[in-house]
Amino acid sequence: MNDDGPGRLHCLVTGATGYIGGRLVPELLAAGHRVRCVGRSPEKLYAHPWADRVEIVRGDVLDADAMGAALRGIDVAYYLVHALGTGRSFEDTDRRAARTVGEQAAAAGVRRLVYLGGLTPDGVPPAELSPHLRSRTEVGDILLASGVPTAVLRAAVIIGSGSASFEMLRYLTERLPVMVTPSWVRTRIQPIAVRDVLRYLVGCAELPADVNRAFDIGGPDVMTYVAMMRRYAKVARLPRRVIVPIPLLTPRLSSYWVGLVTPVPHAIAKPLAASLRHEVVCREHDIARYVPDGPDQPLPFDTALALALRRVQEAQVATRWSSAALPGAPSDPLPTDPDWAGGSLYTDHRELTVDVSPAALWRVIEGIGGENGWYSFPLAWAVRGWLDRLAGGAGLRRGRRDAQHLRVGDALDFWRVEAVEPGRLLRLRAEMRMPGLAWLELRVDSDADTGRTRYRQRALFHPRGLLGHAYWWAIAPFHALIFGGMARNIVGAAAHETAPDAVPPVAPR
Repeated sequence: MNDDGPGRLHCLVTGATGYIGGRLVPELLAAGHRVRCVGRSPEKLYAHPWADRVEIVRGDVLDADAMGAALRGIDVAYYLVHALGTGRSFEDTDRRAARTVGEQAAAAGVRRLVYLGGLTPDGVPPAELSPHLRSRTEVGDILLASGVPTAVLRAAVIIGSGSASFEMLRYLTERLPVMVTPSWVRTRIQPIAVRDVLRYLVGCAELPADVNRAFDIGGPDVMTYVAMMRRYAKVARLPRRVIVPIPLLTPRLSSYWVGLVTPVPHAIAKPLAASLRHEVVCREHDIARYVPDGPDQPLPFDTALALALRRVQEAQVATRWSSAALPGAPSDPLPTDPDWAGGSLYTDHRELTVDVSPAALWRVIEGIGGENGWYSFPLAWAVRGWLDRLAGGAGLRRGRRDAQHLRVGDALDFWRVEAVEPGRLLRLRAEMRMPGLAWLELRVDSDADTGRTRYRQRALFHPRGLLGHAYWWAIAPFHALIFGGMARNIVGAAAHETAPDAVPPVAPR
């Protein structure tokens, strides 16, 4: 036991940049525990409001040495990572990562492991499970056999603002008053509110040492996906939805349908849809013996929906499914200037000077994307977004976590925020499908000689192979329209914002 005081444990959280991990950290802190976060890109964690209250270290769950160091002195380690959608070998990657963490936790003397997995259907052989559920089950088994007492929490659909399951349900129901659906919408499901998931995760930190098992966790309601959509429509005060199931829509085909209608890309929609082929209902509720439920706990489905919708409407979504990087997204560092030696690097540079304050210009820059659009040639951006969706990418539908503020790691349509220097710099990394790596930098500078504000914009592209070079030159004729228009419109929006009696402009989409 850590000697920081009675009940005070030293907890390690892997996957703290993800949806659940980003919400678990403040809950552990509120419970009085010390927290260490480990991640491949720790800079994504520094913008969180709790960053100055935790220890942040760099590490990869596949790196035994890094995990050995990260687990040293830890009482409870939360395993909240998976390789879903990273390619056909994701099951092998998950397997190796779980073994690495289990072995290093045992060597470091960790007292407990806690893992959030998927609820598996009763009586279905592993070979018939979706790869997603099969891998989640195997990871749980590996950790249970690690020699470290382990609690595996198995949940089906998690309902909370920003969760992939909630976003899928929300957009399908809101956008399609009449919908043709796959047969899995008739499968029974036991959803659970994210608040209850977090409550159980925190409670597992203090389980007795002899507890080494899996627990099914779910809310009080068992229903079909059809019923979930109809109840969502009622809670959101939408007209009753007409739903026509079509058995010919396989999980694979329906994942493309989900990707077309919702912000959830095919790479994530496919395992979600495939996991709903079989009934996922809790077989026991033994977790309540160790983490007792209070009044109205776990939360009813309608209450969970209402709370999630309120968070969305009030723009108080702490984390989203897109908090974690999109599977297959590039991760190479930005080429350094001016001595980068990594091959061809194409750039498009724009610079304008304007009579507005740096603060006014920065407000426009930080508000870019989502509902505000990209300030140039809306049709071109829309077409690029649709092409990306067809290729299995994120498209333009991920939007923003917050309408006004950005932090490192935020998804921003088909970009990801790579760097933010408030008032000075916003750097975005492209996560759309393309033959190369791309960045977009928007910068604010003050001209000391004239007292005016300078806007600098730079697009960078590192091509991959001959196709990458062809891609750049194919779109080069449109740069003046797209990038030039963006620079002019951003500066114009800032000037309009500061003009006397200005009506807030609607940004070009």
